[in-house]
Amino acid sequence: QLQLVESGGGLVQAGGSLRLSCAASGRTLSSAHTGWFRQAPGKEREFVAAISWSGGSTYYSDSVKGRFTISRDNAKNTVFLQMNSLKPEDTAVYYCAGAHVLLGSVNSENAYRYWGQGTQVTVSS
Repeated sequence: QLQLVESGGGLVQAGGSLRLSCAASGRTLSSAHTGWFRQAPGKEREFVAAISWSGGSTYYSDSVKGRFTISRDNAKNTVFLQMNSLKPEDTAVYYCAGAHVLLGSVNSENAYRYWGQGTQVTVSS
């Protein structure tokens, strides 16, 4: 089992930055593909970014490309999401997801077996 815990969410003004962390316990995160998804009120959960277990490959949704950066520190068993130039439309609960073996496309929530509880990000205009 892999337990994931997100942190770093909060309230920020438009144009500001936040860094989310996804810390793992149980099995190591260093061998897991890891993704970030988000869900805004009244909307379906959507893909934000993902990183391969080695960190050698990263993936982003078009809506965050150029503003968000996903990275990992396998020594600390943690994955990060640096969010810059935040917009009100980035307001959502952000979830970390992990999979030692992807069960689908990297941008599909069905590909991931393990999920955190989420952290709220609110961007005010």
